[in-house]
Amino acid sequence: MEKEVYNVYSSYLKDKYGEKVYKLPVKLPLTCPNRDGNLSKGGCTFCGEEGGSFENLSSCMSVGDQLRINRDHIGKKYKAKKFIAYFQNFSNTYMSLEDFKSYVNQAIQEDIVGISISTRPDCINFKYLQFLSDIQYNKGIDITIELGLQSVNYHSLRKVNRGHGLAEFIDAAINIRAFGLRSCAHVILNLPWDDMTDVIETARVISALGVNEVKLHSLYLMENTILAKQYEKGEFELHSREEYIQRAITFLEYLDPGIVVQRIIGRAPEEGAIFVNWQESWWKIRDEIVHRMKHENTCQGKRFNYLGGKALGIFN
Repeated sequence: MEKEVYNVYSSYLKDKYGEKVYKLPVKLPLTCPNRDGNLSKGGCTFCGEEGGSFENLSSCMSVGDQLRINRDHIGKKYKAKKFIAYFQNFSNTYMSLEDFKSYVNQAIQEDIVGISISTRPDCINFKYLQFLSDIQYNKGIDITIELGLQSVNYHSLRKVNRGHGLAEFIDAAINIRAFGLRSCAHVILNLPWDDMTDVIETARVISALGVNEVKLHSLYLMENTILAKQYEKGEFELHSREEYIQRAITFLEYLDPGIVVQRIIGRAPEEGAIFVNWQESWWKIRDEIVHRMKHENTCQGKRFNYLGGKALGIFN
């Protein structure tokens, strides 16, 4: 079998669990601290009303019902028997600890081998982590916390109204690791204010922190978002498809080869969008990235040579 040019998530899951594993999305009735006025209002400038969960079922449904319906559909389609409950929309730890426990406990089911929780770096603390660590230890269910980082460039984070900086991500990543849980960093590789130096440094910081997984996205613009309105006013330009491909390849070259890559370009809703993946299918861009890496004889981790006191190499 030909060696993959990056550490593919589906392959990692199959190796770990002995068969293919699929995510079952769960949508909860919640929001974010930079939408409800706690930190700010309006949310991230790129975030639409669905909070990144455009394919989810209604948040009015119970966790159990959402898992059952999605399991029936995905299980039949792919003949899947093992699943990951994926709490996807907005900030899934931004609620009282008791409410959080209630939702997560509903996802503990016989064929659920993992629980992934998408949230913000500033919505993580020890009590929540201890609860998740206990579930992982007592129930044998692997826990992954997916953190929206987007970029290590704090100027860019401010421009998109993230409501947090790099320090909060570092704090969350360190604490998640300390509790024996897995972490996944979400990154937008082509924010208009980031250059290739920011792309490289994002890969380096994620690697240095021992983050376990990464999910790469290209920037998309939804109607009526602040970012879309700024674009329509000509306040910034979007990077080209070719630029994104080169950024993805460079990011992977600097990324620790042990980090699992959930995706190298995201899927996004076409309905209600003014720009998504250069109006091209996401898988075509993914295939182009893989083809280019093979042609250039490069791979994830090729430039991962900067940690562990690199400067002392001259003495050894």
